[in-house]
Amino acid sequence: MSPPLFAASVHDRIGDALAQLVSVLAIPVLLLALAALLACALECGRFATEAWQRRSRMRTQPLRQLAARAVAAPGEAPELARKAPTAFAATAVRQLAAAVSTRRPDSAEHALADFELAVQKRLDRTRMLVRAGPALGLMGTLIPLAPGLEALSHGDIAKLAADLRIAFAATVVGLLVGTTAFALTLTRTRMYTEDLTALERAAAAVPGAAPAATPPTAITTTAAPTDPAAAP
Repeated sequence: MSPPLFAASVHDRIGDALAQLVSVLAIPVLLLALAALLACALECGRFATEAWQRRSRMRTQPLRQLAARAVAAPGEAPELARKAPTAFAATAVRQLAAAVSTRRPDSAEHALADFELAVQKRLDRTRMLVRAGPALGLMGTLIPLAPGLEALSHGDIAKLAADLRIAFAATVVGLLVGTTAFALTLTRTRMYTEDLTALERAAAAVPGAAPAATPPTAITTTAAPTDPAAAP
């Protein structure tokens, strides 16, 4: 066999192997896209619940006042913490009050650090969806195109239409997940940054506490979701 023919044969075999591998991934990718959509819906429900709690609890007294009262009167901290907008904000309020009662100013810094860590964990769920949604949408779009084009070469228009239907549905799901998750991440980042600012101001009132080393802008968001056609 001449070198050009041998190279062409190897190229065809590698291409066939990759095509078979990709075809095996079709169902798992579509299932993952559905899982991402369900996870996004779950995060929307959690956000709605959190927003309602924040609105009802902070209508009369914002977190800044709650934290300041807890620092001024540590004995009232458990009751005040119940009115905090989130569980990790309530924990931070109790820790700030404990820093005053135990006369350990470094505990105030630890409270802020623990709050930021909890916030980052909460935001990571939607940050992952911002990237995973469009990526799964792109994979779900490209995988059915190969058999669809092959069907077109044989004149099977019905098979091509079915594959394109799946591809377009995957694109829409990926963009929906990425856009929704990005909006949730931006909104939560703004709310948590406001909470962190309120806690930092209260922590500054703790006797002996040093100014916060990390500014409120340390709670960062993520890049906007990319179009599936341009996703990496």
